Amino acid sequence: MYRRFFMAYQTVFKRYELKYLLTKQQQKCILDAMKPHMQIDEYGRTTIRNIYYDTDNYQLVRNSIESPVYKEKLRVRSYSQARSDSTVFVELKKKYQSVVYKRRLPLPQQEAMDWISRRQPCPADSQIANEIDWFLDFYRTLHPTVFLSYEREAYYTKEPSDFRVTFDDTILCREEDISLLAPAWGTPLIPEDAVLMEIKCSGGIPLWMASALSENGIRKTSFSKYGTAYKSMIFPKSTHNSKEVFSYVS
Repeated sequence: MYRRFFMAYQTVFKRYELKYLLTKQQQKCILDAMKPHMQIDEYGRTTIRNIYYDTDNYQLVRNSIESPVYKEKLRVRSYSQARSDSTVFVELKKKYQSVVYKRRLPLPQQEAMDWISRRQPCPADSQIANEIDWFLDFYRTLHPTVFLSYEREAYYTKEPSDFRVTFDDTILCREEDISLLAPAWGTPLIPEDAVLMEIKCSGGIPLWMASALSENGIRKTSFSKYGTAYKSMIFPKSTHNSKEVFSYVS
């Protein structure tokens, strides 16, 4: 049963993911340049929901924001507000020397959460499940740390290529009510007039896109949604608590 289920979704990705923080005006210019070459995907504008997992001392995100050669993370993602039987994706994402490798398993929401929390074994027998099991065993204190949502529009090229462009706005994060069953709400991570664009490709950027980026003064950034949430929300709070503890002990 699960083999047929997996075949309906792409489960392995290897690509470059380039990020750019745009103003709404810059986004309009890029969209104008894209019109002859790309079209929006079948889902249109969607609200993506993610639960990020980390250790008790936030080892994964702290390592990630140091920009190492290799980094990895685990999340569970849905493309709408989930129900217990909705399909969600357990994703193990790794980045090595600028190349992103992603493995994901589509599972019913309740089965996915039971597996990741170690209440039940993975219902699917696959190499990807084995990789995620190893990850869970290695980082023994993994638990949900943040709920992160955003509005996304995704575009794909009309040419025979895997070139894709996504635009994310209304990026929200919270540390409570961490559930894919819950509505999307939280603290904004970027200004209201900003948009995060991601270019996803296995090779080079088309000349027309490179020209559009140059003409509009758009340069690549290293923006990370979870990393930004940690630096702006989690770390300041943990530092404040540490100071309070130190003051009390002194």
